[in-house]
Amino acid sequence: MLAFLLTPIFFFFFGLTLLVFHPIQWFCHKVLGYNSHGFSVALMNLCLMRCTNILGTHYTFDNSQNIPADRPLIIVANHQSMFDIPPIIWHMRKYHPKFVSKKELGKGIPSVSYNLRHAGSALIDRKDNKQALTEIGKLGRYIEKHKRSAVIFPEGTRSRNGQPKKFQPTGLKILIKTAPSALVVPISINNSWKLLRYGKFPMGIGSHLKFLVHPPLERSGTPEEFIAQIENQIISGIEPITNSN
Repeated sequence: MLAFLLTPIFFFFFGLTLLVFHPIQWFCHKVLGYNSHGFSVALMNLCLMRCTNILGTHYTFDNSQNIPADRPLIIVANHQSMFDIPPIIWHMRKYHPKFVSKKELGKGIPSVSYNLRHAGSALIDRKDNKQALTEIGKLGRYIEKHKRSAVIFPEGTRSRNGQPKKFQPTGLKILIKTAPSALVVPISINNSWKLLRYGKFPMGIGSHLKFLVHPPLERSGTPEEFIAQIENQIISGIEPITNSN
């Protein structure tokens, strides 16, 4: 019953945040420039996180790593829900994260679509492999040139029960190839699936979302061996799912 009561309030403030920040993003992007636009996006995502506090959600973002800001990064994480994204944008904001995202998100969503179209992210068509690989390659070359970061969820689709899915390695291989000097930063995400445990309504309440940033990895071995190393590192930080969860 509490979930049914709190969910409409959450949706109101979540939608309001997207609407308020859309013109702010536009102004920052068109008038103030790249850095201001990036800060507006990071601040918006902090506000989106605060909206989930209405549902009793709280966050732990464990990043004790010394990650350089003068090299491109490839941030690789497991994927449990759309709520994986705001904490990464906010807590990794100094590294200017750009996302590999499905093209459908590039239109129709206030603030989100504008940022994906104008901030350097890769919008891919899952039904068109050539287009998808081309866009991911562009993103790799972009972060290599500008010393920024790309975020990719190699599982392809989110896990709806928290259990990790097998990596689909092609996109990650392209990023590694087109950004040869990039460090890879694995992140293990836990419990964001619980916000959508009942579907889109009602939202799950009282979830503790945990993000564990692992030590950055230099490229080593064959691409297949390196991607297996990344996948194993991420899986090592995913908590086992039990019936009590």
